Parts: sequence; C-alpha cells; structure tokens
Amino acid sequence: MATTVSHANSKRVVYMSDLHGGRPGFFVGWERLRHGQLHWLAESFAEAMGVFMYVYAGVGSTAVWVIGNLTEKVGFSSLLQIGFGYAAGIMLAVSICSATSGGHFNPCITIVQMLFKGFPPLKGARYIASQIFGGYIACLLIYLQYSTTLKALEVAAGPALASIQFTPNGPAGIFALYVNPGSNLGHVFVNEFVCDFFLAIVIFGSVDPSNVLIPPSMAAPMIAMAYAAAIWGFAGVGLSANSARDLGGRFAAMTIWGKDAAGDSGYAAIAALTNIPATILAFIVYELMFVDSDRVVSQDHREFHDIHALHRRHGPATLAAADRDSAPRYHYSRIIGFHRDVELSVKTIDSCVMYIFSDMNSVQSRSGQKPILLRGPGI
Repeated sequence: MATTVSHANSKRVVYMSDLHGGRPGFFVGWERLRHGQLHWLAESFAEAMGVFMYVYAGVGSTAVWVIGNLTEKVGFSSLLQIGFGYAAGIMLAVSICSATSGGHFNPCITIVQMLFKGFPPLKGARYIASQIFGGYIACLLIYLQYSTTLKALEVAAGPALASIQFTPNGPAGIFALYVNPGSNLGHVFVNEFVCDFFLAIVIFGSVDPSNVLIPPSMAAPMIAMAYAAAIWGFAGVGLSANSARDLGGRFAAMTIWGKDAAGDSGYAAIAALTNIPATILAFIVYELMFVDSDRVVSQDHREFHDIHALHRRHGPATLAAADRDSAPRYHYSRIIGFHRDVELSVKTIDSCVMYIFSDMNSVQSRSGQKPILLRGPGI
C-alpha cells in the first residue's frame, strides 16, 4: 500500500470526533458497521442521493415551465430557470454527497473510471444502478407533488392532449426526455455528442489536481455552470447529458403513463447512450492534450488529497488489519517536502501510522512488542 501525505498539512490532524466528542451509542455502532460490511450501502446511497438532488432541482423547474405553457400563464419558469435549477442541483450534489462516494453521479463517469482508473466493475454496476434509481425516485416524487395540477390539466385538455403528451411540451415531457416532432435524429445525435464532450472536458479539467485556477472548492460551481450553459444553448435541439437523468425519468414516465411513455426508440437510444462514447473520447483527449505530470500540485489540491488520505478508517495513510502471517513491504512514496522514500518491512503488524513533522518523520508500528521508531531529518 502506498500513500502520500503533504508535509504542510500533516502537522496536526483533527477528526470530527475531536471537535464534537462522543456520539450516542447507536450512531457509533452504525458508523462502525457502515465503515465495515455496509460501506457499499453508504456509497450507493450517496450516488443515488446526488442524482436525486440535481434531478429534483432541474425537473422541478421543468414541471413549472410545462405547466405554465399548458395553462398559458406568463412567468411560470423559463429555460433560464431550468438551467439554473440543474446547476443548483449539481452544486448541492457534488458539495454534499461526493465525500462519501467520490461523486460520480453519472453512469458515463463511472464507466470511464472502470475503463481507465481501475474502478471495480461490481462496484461500478452498483453505482450505475443507484444513480438511475435516484433519478427515478426524484421524478416520482415530483409527479406526486404536482399530481393534482397535472391530472386537472389532462382532464381539461381531453383528447387534444394526446398529440403533445409524449413530447417536450406535454405532462410526460416533464419527466421523460423526448425530441421535438420532425427533428432530424442525426442532428440531435451531433448536438448530444458535442455537448457531452464539452461537459466531460470541463469535468476532467475541474478535478485536475494540477489545475491551479480551479481549486477543489470551485469544482462544483464550474461543472454546474457548464451544464447550465449547455442547457441554455442546446436543450432546444434535444439534450440528455446524463444516462441516469434520462433513464430514471423515462422509467418514471412509463410507471405513470405506461409503455407509450418510452417514446421513439431512436431518440431514446441517443439520449441514454451518446454521453458514454463522448465522455470516453473527452477523457482520452484530456489525457493526451491537457494532463502534464510535471506540473506542480497546488496546496489546495494537496490538502484535499490529505483529507481523504488521513481518514481514520479508510484512508491509505492508516494501514489496518494487516495479514499477521505475511511480511509485506509498505512503500511510502513521493512525500512532498522530502526527497527520499521510506520503506518498512514488518512481519506482524496490527496497524501502521505515518506522522510527518517539520524536522523528522516518524513511522510508528505496534506489533505487541516494543514500538519501532524511525527518525531522520533527510527522510
């Protein structure tokens, strides 16, 4: 196992428990279980909740817009509000949920992580299912909240509603994504692909640790505004940008209105699948043209990394439950501020924690015997 902990940020580590003291016994027990056997559940819940947040915010604005058009009332939402709604939802999702799951919130991001970053396929499948489920639940709840109004509109419109029901202007169009009647699907595909490529480039650039102009705290607003810009400029042609939003909303519409709500199969495939190859291509282009391994990582990004690396239970800076019968070699590499690696071989380790001070490194281990302490100003 390898870890990197920056010198400047490791002088003192303060955990939540240090600030707030003990929690009630039930929460302590649940947290221990959540970090153990049920860690997958917390991650999946965070992915579902993240998608729920931006779908709930964006589709809610879409519902007001469609209802306003059907009732011919002015001031009921707009394309501008819809863009801001999705942007707000994305900022909330990334800011609140990403610390638990890593913040994919989009099947195409999970697929890229599996293809290029070694993300476990089974875990990836759980993430994708959770993302779609989050979008599905958000749409069903929005329908429940607006059901009285929507049912009244359907009754008032009568048979005339059938011509627009499964279009962007009908009640079903609030939840499922449909293309405008008479649209050229080839043009719609190009629109979707280019927008998805643009969004993916912004995502990868926003989380690039060597991008000094976008600190971690600005990643969420940058990504959110990119989505808003895509909606403002190109939603009129037909834009999905996220398979979880598309499939979650389409499944919700089919739950409410039946299989006819699935819409045109050609556009359904474009909306659900185009963002995947577009995001893969964007990742390759970003790696080839923008990634520079010789750039300096900014202090903000180092601190962001350290917060995850020093997690008491899951951070790679804490090695727990090592195999007592093996003799692993733990390699602590590229410690910022020092110039040599530290290698430690221990036969029976219960835990190993690295502490870095301004004038020395201490690697302290417990094996049931006298602790081992390694010091050195040049280490």
